[in-house]
Amino acid sequence: MIKMQRRRFILDSAKCAAGTFIVPRHVLGGPGYTAPSDIITLGVIGTGKQSRGLASRFAKQDQCIILAGCDVDSRKLSFFKDHVIKVNAESGLPKSPVSIFSDYRELLASPDIDAVIIATPDHWHAKMSIDAMKAGKDVYCEKPLAHTIVEGRAMVKATAKYKRVLQTGSMQRSNERFRFAAELVRNGYIGDIQKVLVSVGDPAVHCNLASEPTPMTLDWDQWLGPAPERGYHPGIAPPLEEDVWAQWRQYREYGGGILSDWGAHMFDIVQWALDMDASGPVLLIPPSDPLAKRGLKMIYDNGIEMVHEDFGRGWAVRFIGSKGRLDVSRSFLDSDPVELSEIKIGPNDNKVYHSDNHYQDWISAIKNRTQPICDVETGHRSSSVCNLANIAYQMRKPIRWDPVKEKFAKDKQANALRTKEYRKPYKT
Repeated sequence: MIKMQRRRFILDSAKCAAGTFIVPRHVLGGPGYTAPSDIITLGVIGTGKQSRGLASRFAKQDQCIILAGCDVDSRKLSFFKDHVIKVNAESGLPKSPVSIFSDYRELLASPDIDAVIIATPDHWHAKMSIDAMKAGKDVYCEKPLAHTIVEGRAMVKATAKYKRVLQTGSMQRSNERFRFAAELVRNGYIGDIQKVLVSVGDPAVHCNLASEPTPMTLDWDQWLGPAPERGYHPGIAPPLEEDVWAQWRQYREYGGGILSDWGAHMFDIVQWALDMDASGPVLLIPPSDPLAKRGLKMIYDNGIEMVHEDFGRGWAVRFIGSKGRLDVSRSFLDSDPVELSEIKIGPNDNKVYHSDNHYQDWISAIKNRTQPICDVETGHRSSSVCNLANIAYQMRKPIRWDPVKEKFAKDKQANALRTKEYRKPYKT
C-alpha cells in the first residue's frame, strides 16, 4: 500500500506539473537528463501477443507509463491502444493519450518518448534497436537479442556509442529460483561442473510455407523488412483473432527455431551460472545423424560440456557436478542428493546481480544510467550461443569458435553464417 501511495504521489505530481499530461524528459533538461521525480515515457514497437503481456507488466511499475505503440498491422495496433488505456487505468496511472504509428521511425522521432520496448520478430531486433539508440531512446529488446552474431555485436557497439541503457528480455535472471541455481553453481556447492544439459526445442529450418492472400490491415512488405521477399502466411503472422504464438520463431529467415526462442532463456542461465557472460563455448560438435534435432555438444575452454538434450522434464537445465546434479526450470528446482537444493547461500558467498523485477530493473537503470541485469553484452553473448548452435546444426560438422575475436577458426562457410543477406534498404 505504501509503494502504491508513493507511486500515485509521484504520478499526480508529474500530472499537475504538466497541467493534464506527463512531463517528458526533453522538457526538464537536455538529452540524457532524468530528474529524480521524472516519469519514463515508453513506446512499444510490435503490438502482438507478447507486447500485450509486456504492457500489462510495465503499467504496474514505478515511474513509467506507455504513451505510444507501433505496428504494421492496423487491427493489432488499435487493439493494443485500447489494451494500454485499460491497463494504465487499472494501475492508477493518470489519463493520457496513447499515440499510434504504422512506421517505427515516426515513433522514434517523437520527443515525448524516452524509451522503447521492442517486441517484434527477431529479424527486426537489431535495426530497430540501433535506430532507437541513435534517436536517443533507451531500449528494452525481447530475447533472443539478435538474429545473427554480427547483429549482436553491432548492438553492443551502438549502446556504447550512443550511451544508452539496453535491457534484454531474458527475464529468468530476475527470478529467485534461477538466481539461487546460479549461486549454487558459482560457489561450488554441486562440486566441479562436468556437464550441463539444456532441454529446449528444435533448431531453425527454412520457411517453405505456401503463400496466402495478405490481410487488408497488414503491411506485409514492412513486416518482412530485412527478411527475404515471400508471400504472406497466417502461421507466420497470425491475425488478431487467432490468439496463438506466431510460427515465425521456427524459421531461420525470421527467428532461430525454438532452440533459439527458449535457448535465449535456458542457455542464458548456463552462461550466468558458469560466469561466461562475456564469453561462450569454443567447440561445437553436432550429432552424427544428419536429421537429428538434439545432441549438439558445446564445449567451453575450461572443458565443461553443454549438451542440447531432452532429459524428460520440459524446457529446463541440468547441472551435473562432482557432488551431484541440480535441475532448474520455471516450475522446479531440485537436486540429487536433495540436500544440495536446500543449501543456504552464505553472507560471504559469491553473489550474482540481484533483481526481483526485470521490468523495474530496466526503469531504475534508465533513471540511474547504470547497467541493468541483462545488459546488451550479456544478451548478445546468450543469443550468440543460440546462433552458434543453429550454425552447427546447419553445417553438421565440428566447428571451432573464438569468443574473443567472434570468428570461426579457418572456416569461411561458417563465418559467412555469422551474418545474413538483407533486403534493401534494411541493412543494419
